[in-house]
Amino acid sequence: MSTPLIQTRGLGKSYPKVHRSSDRLRALGRLLFTGVDRDRISVLRDINLDVHRGESLALIGENGAGKSTLLKLITGVLRPTTGSVSVNGEIGALLELGAGFHPEYSGRDNIAMSATLHGLSGAELRKRLPEIIAFADIGRYIDEPVKHYSSGMVVRLGFAVIASLRPDLLVTDEVLAVGDESFQKKCVRWMTDYLDGGGTLILVSHSMYHAQKLCRHACWLRNGEVEMLGEVFEVTQAYLAFHERKLASAQPVHEVVAAQGLEFHLLELSLNGESRDTPLLLDRDATLCIQVRVHSRDGRVPVVVVGVVRADGTPIYGVSTDMDGCAPYRVGDEEYVGELEFGDLALLPGGYTVRAHPMDPEGVRLFDTMERSFMVRGATRELGFVRLAHRWIHDEAEKAS
Repeated sequence: MSTPLIQTRGLGKSYPKVHRSSDRLRALGRLLFTGVDRDRISVLRDINLDVHRGESLALIGENGAGKSTLLKLITGVLRPTTGSVSVNGEIGALLELGAGFHPEYSGRDNIAMSATLHGLSGAELRKRLPEIIAFADIGRYIDEPVKHYSSGMVVRLGFAVIASLRPDLLVTDEVLAVGDESFQKKCVRWMTDYLDGGGTLILVSHSMYHAQKLCRHACWLRNGEVEMLGEVFEVTQAYLAFHERKLASAQPVHEVVAAQGLEFHLLELSLNGESRDTPLLLDRDATLCIQVRVHSRDGRVPVVVVGVVRADGTPIYGVSTDMDGCAPYRVGDEEYVGELEFGDLALLPGGYTVRAHPMDPEGVRLFDTMERSFMVRGATRELGFVRLAHRWIHDEAEKAS
């Protein structure tokens, strides 16, 4: 195995708790007299990453998860509190708007200053300058002071410089969230070409679309720690499902209370034979078999209702035994089982929940509810909940046929 371009081991970063100016003096005193300041806020803890040449890694997570701090540790802007980070190549970083640019200098002068800091000679700069200016595409503003630039123009200038250098590793922090659509498309095209040419990318983004389009792997940071690390579709889908569940938990839920004294109550809900609370993992186009066990107090045949919802509670599909003209089968004097099978599951990758309810034989009253979660895995950038059968028409002759 080749030496990683970036390697972190036990990497961590913490800061003193500073709310007032006196807190700074107190923290300094503890360091001077004891050599240790234990009253600190931990931002990152025990981060272990290997990024090899040619890889593309998306850093995802909520605001405050530690993504930008990790990039600053990798690029040397910050020093780690614990652990280590090693870099075996040249890094091109786009971390913060205007970082490294002098506000009083023109765009052209800042290009020259950045190029010099990156080790370009005067001859190389003169050769690349027209290309950089063309990529930035900010018109006459190239000779205006940077302090007059909009945030989008600053990013254009910074990205143009990095694009001309083609570093071993490109590190970007939400650069695609700034600027107009045409520039975003230009950046995506350049990054795709850069990766195809063997470049290495670490991308921080809240856009799962861009993460899936540009990266093969993803690292989900949560509260300063690695929550999940792996293939980009699997990690981003888990992250989206987490947010859907979080949104659902914040919304009021009208629950049907389960009680054994009810006329009908649920004994068990299983998915593909599994009744555990841990989510069932399914591949795309897999078969999902739902089994619902119902207790009937007086032995009457209940109606079984099954619904599939997204993790945030958005309804996707629901059906009951009486809708399809069938009934659960008896497995005991007071126990019935309803089984429903979805073959070639058409759901797109993401997190979902199955809800089951028993109703009276008339299908009027709802008595109980149970839920089980499952996750559909797969590599796709299609949008929505389900995959509809389709085909693209390539020409008029095919359309006519």
